[in-house]
Amino acid sequence: MPDLSPAMQHHAALDARLVSAVRGLRLLQSVSWPQDVQQRFFSQWHARRIALPVVAYPREDHSTVRAELEAIYAAADNEHPIGVYLRRTAESWIIATRLLEALGTPEVTEHSIRLFGRPGDALPGEGPSNLEAARHFIDLADELDQELGASEADYVLSAQTVQEELQLALDKFFTRHKVSVELDPDLIAKAAAGPTRIRLRSATGFSEYDRHQLLEHEAFVHSLSALNGREQPHFKSFARTSPRVTGTQEGLATFAELITGAIDIERMKRISLRIVAIDHALRGADFIEIFRFFLDAGQTEADSFASTQRVFRGVPVTGGAAFTKDTVYLHGLLSVHTFFRWCLRHRRLRLTRLLFAGKMSLQDVFALEPLFDEGVLAEPLYLPPWIQRANGLAGMLAFSLFANRIRLDRVDADDLVLGL
Repeated sequence: MPDLSPAMQHHAALDARLVSAVRGLRLLQSVSWPQDVQQRFFSQWHARRIALPVVAYPREDHSTVRAELEAIYAAADNEHPIGVYLRRTAESWIIATRLLEALGTPEVTEHSIRLFGRPGDALPGEGPSNLEAARHFIDLADELDQELGASEADYVLSAQTVQEELQLALDKFFTRHKVSVELDPDLIAKAAAGPTRIRLRSATGFSEYDRHQLLEHEAFVHSLSALNGREQPHFKSFARTSPRVTGTQEGLATFAELITGAIDIERMKRISLRIVAIDHALRGADFIEIFRFFLDAGQTEADSFASTQRVFRGVPVTGGAAFTKDTVYLHGLLSVHTFFRWCLRHRRLRLTRLLFAGKMSLQDVFALEPLFDEGVLAEPLYLPPWIQRANGLAGMLAFSLFANRIRLDRVDADDLVLGL
């Protein structure tokens, strides 16, 4: 590992200050709802006493943290790649502190949009909006439901079975770290991942797709990139998911599902329904209306509640406000997919591996590549199995690049028959 230049030493010190400053910030944990909110809601719902859930948020004061982040921002060199990275990271945490101080108010929406975007944002390459893409996948899933439903496995895996199987796989893969898989009865989401722990909701069942998604999405992206970030010798902030990298990280994790065949059309529908629901909430729909929206879309009561509470995390449940994080899944997926195709076209597949060296955005990977060349930043210790198989990845991307030139709206069945 080379000696650091004075400029790099300066920024490494700023990075250490940033890590220390944000250590107590828990954005998703702070906006999440306690389990008893769901229990009270269903007790009233089943008794036909329909009422909006009541959620109390603690008052938070992060002015001291914000002042330190502002000082770090000011001290970072805007002409240096790592300085730009630190400024952008500090700025996103500053927005997060303001969001946390506004919990329970409509103001959270404004900060959420700055961090995660909104449903109407355009996709990469001057494409359609997130909302248009979401409606496309929902319509397609609805059309295929009857045709595909009969072919799906009709059994459900218990949380304990999935926990045991995932633990065996992770023990074999993470040879230099321990990542534990635990059951959590209070978890509303089906799963949540950190660097050394993956939690599963104990009171639910899992499908085969769920099991594969957990391995590829939670373990081989979220936990893996966090552990690789911890291995960075000088810049430990790469182990922490700052708000500004959420879109890339969730997009990469969902892309991992796609490229390994772990994603199914119903998963795409669930992701897309959340985007449409966020749009409805921003337009005035309240919690009950969004809950019914998910029920009407075919989700169970438990899943409908979980999906609805994701929309209203941290904001009033009366309508006109939303926590917009779930817009990043589809936007991030399409951005990462475009990034991988671009890397193949320009013969820069190394960038796709560097993306796993810590918690970064796509923008960071391009800007920081010279620091990997110099050895200031360490290349990833772990890589997902699918990206280790470089030839297979290149083959899939090469086919994707060419196949996208075929306009399906100009192809009919006769063309396909004649083509054979």
